[in-house]
Amino acid sequence: MSPLGPLLLALALAAVPGVRGGCPAAADLKHADGTRTCALLFDKSDPYYENCCGGAQLAVEPGADLPFLPSDWANTASSLVVGPRCELTVWSRRGKGGKTRKFSAGAHPRLEEYRRGVFGDWADSISSLYCRCY
Repeated sequence: MSPLGPLLLALALAAVPGVRGGCPAAADLKHADGTRTCALLFDKSDPYYENCCGGAQLAVEPGADLPFLPSDWANTASSLVVGPRCELTVWSRRGKGGKTRKFSAGAHPRLEEYRRGVFGDWADSISSLYCRCY
């Protein structure tokens, strides 16, 4: 390997966007009074991670059980962030039906990267959810 090899590798790795991208850190999901938010859903995603977690937001409080999302949020979420020590369970159909998936704490900037069955993914596919923190 040439002497430039390690340097070029380090530069390439530095140029690759992080997994978190433009999403807020999970630890930042707090209200001004110090209470925490279980999860934050966003309606925009992007092929570039630094542009993810944009657009409208839906804050989900700890213990929220939503078998029917608000009509403007059904099948809309494209990226999400789950707070520390929290877990978000989502379903692909209203009334907690269809496929299900659990998202652990952290940023999930592109739901297109999470498979939902053989032919689908989780982008614009969340119709109901339950969020718990421990």
